[in-house]
Amino acid sequence: MEYFDNFCKYLSELTTIDKTYISLVLSTTIVIILFSFFKRIGRKTIKKKIEGRKEYLINQAMQIILNVAEVIFLLFIWGDYIQNLMTLISVTSAAMTIALREIILNFFCGIYIKVKKPFQVEDRIEVKDIKGDVMNISSLNFEVLEISNKEEHGQSTGVIVTFPNSIVCSEPVRNLNKGFKYVWDELTVKVPIDCDLAKNKQELYKIVNNIEIIRNIPKKMKSQINDINTTNRVYFNKYDPTIYTKIVDDHIELTIRYLMHPKKGRFVESVIWNKILEAYKEGNIDLFPAITKES
Repeated sequence: MEYFDNFCKYLSELTTIDKTYISLVLSTTIVIILFSFFKRIGRKTIKKKIEGRKEYLINQAMQIILNVAEVIFLLFIWGDYIQNLMTLISVTSAAMTIALREIILNFFCGIYIKVKKPFQVEDRIEVKDIKGDVMNISSLNFEVLEISNKEEHGQSTGVIVTFPNSIVCSEPVRNLNKGFKYVWDELTVKVPIDCDLAKNKQELYKIVNNIEIIRNIPKKMKSQINDINTTNRVYFNKYDPTIYTKIVDDHIELTIRYLMHPKKGRFVESVIWNKILEAYKEGNIDLFPAITKES
């Protein structure tokens, strides 16, 4: 401390700035540099020791702990001068509030997101016609890895979209993972109006129920709904795939309704269509000339 005081005194004599202010600025700078170093070392250590999602979660926890510790150290340094600082802030608070309105709103909306969790990292959400997977949530904004809107269950475009946290207060946020992981999807198969309807439906049920990804979901869905019913009223009376029949003009539409993970939608549809085409070639399904898909 003696060397530090002597150095501050030397700088004061050299610059004619009060020694107290030089000491405060230097102490603050040293604390910020040290904690920046600790954060960098921490990130590197975690990266070497841990992989996957756990790496992100532990890194976020470490950042929060170090940020809190940094604030405590800075409060300790500036403790005797905070009262004067608060007086200054109270005089300029009105102007600052107007100038920093968006930053303040984003900060408190960030707290809301952390506490109420309308969405979390890895959730698939849709905001203002932009759909994607949440990559990161910070104090002022959150980042989404965009997926293509060309298909109902599009794949990643590689584009990262940054939203201010305040958007959760002004725009509806559609979360495809909130509460439980699975969503309903529908795929429509057209068959001739004079076909053997029972045979076609039986073959479609066989195809859908033999797909491993779909077959295992109903039991998981029931468990998740039972868990969420303690806080939200959610009710479904059917969990297994269902086929609905509708006569349209000169053909019949068989709509297959099934549960699936929103991030696997395009893959599941592709598997179903491939199996339907195989069954068609083997003569087990009668397809109408036009084949469409509706979701």
